[in-house]
Parts: sequence; structure tokens; C-alpha cells
Amino acid sequence: MTRLAIFDCDGTLVDSGHSIHAALSETFTAHDRPVPPRAEAQRVIGLSLTEAMAFLAPDAAPDDHERFAATYRSSFASLRQRGAVEEPLFDGIVPLLDALEADGWLLAVATGKSDRGLHHCLMANGLYDRFISLQTADRHPSKPNPSMALEAMLEAGATPEQSVVIGDTGWDMGMARAAGAHAVGALWGYHDGAELKLAGAQALASSPADVHGLMTRMMEQVPHG
Repeated sequence: MTRLAIFDCDGTLVDSGHSIHAALSETFTAHDRPVPPRAEAQRVIGLSLTEAMAFLAPDAAPDDHERFAATYRSSFASLRQRGAVEEPLFDGIVPLLDALEADGWLLAVATGKSDRGLHHCLMANGLYDRFISLQTADRHPSKPNPSMALEAMLEAGATPEQSVVIGDTGWDMGMARAAGAHAVGALWGYHDGAELKLAGAQALASSPADVHGLMTRMMEQVPHG
């Protein structure tokens, strides 16, 4: 049986909150708007850029949201060129991926990052070749739309019942449930457990070390034959 683990990136695989807030700060300053507090900015991590800007600046026009998103892309690229982007792996991620692969799981990523941003992030952390499917906001509507998860399943040859989304936001959990997949909430990320449960998380993992066991128990409940 094919089993697929679909990981979010920011807040799940890597701790990118500091760099994301730095780029947001440059963006909002450039457009003469108050910089959102970091706690508020973390609420939008996982959304595609235009949707994130709409969330943080609801009084602005849709065209402004697009302009803010373009400025953010430029700001983040500039930070990367200056060597100021920090996207370290969370402790325990590599052992988790090792354990899943040893147990026969296929691995995928579904993220609000761009193709370019995800490539940089995974290459910098030595993870790029470990994933059978990489789905980004460049080719899909924003989470919680199920498009990214469904495409990852298609590429991996997995059914929703054989797939588990691991993510730290309500957007991830909503995507999982809309796609018919299982959903594990990552408590080491940017949304709290109550939000994850409300959005559809079937289980909560306090650390990456908890994830494999939770996924195994989910698969044991899937009917076979």
C-alpha cells in the first residue's frame, strides 16, 4: 500500500518566522503602513502571499494586496542575497523523515512558498531530493484549498485514505480535510492546538518525534482490501 506524508514547510519543516517577519516589515514600511506585530504576522504563515496581505491589510484594495505581495517577494529575495534569511530545520525533522522513509512512506511538500523559495530552502537544508512531490503557491490556489494535497497524491499514486498532511496551521488542517486526507497538527509551529483542532486536526504532535507513531495508528484504522 502506498502511504504518503505531505509536509507543510514554514513552521513545520523549518523555523522561518524571523525571516518572514523581516520581509513583511520591509514591505509594510515601503508602503507607509504600520508593521504588523510578529504574533499577528505568524497568523498568516502558510497562506499564499496575496491572501496573507489581504489578511494583514484588510482595509487595502485588492490591487494593493498584489503590490504588497510583489514588494514582499523583492524584499525576501534581497534578504537572501544579503545572507540574512534564516530557515533552520526544527529539531527532530531529519530523524522523522528518516523513520518515515525506512517504514516505506513517500514524502511530499505542500507550501505557500514559491517554487524558487522552496527550492532554496530545501537545498540549503539538504532535503531537496527526499520528496517525491513539491507543490507550491506558484501553481495552486492558497490553502485551505485542497489543490496542492490532491496533486501531491496524484503524483505519488496515493489515495486520500493513504495520505497524511503534517502542518502547523489551520490552513494546513483545512487543506487536509478538504482533500479527504488525514491531518496531524504540529504544535511546534505557529498556530495553537485549539486552532488546529477546530480546523480539522485529528491528532496533535508536540514534537516531530511524536509524528510517526500518530501516522502509524491512523493507517492501522484504514480498511484494507
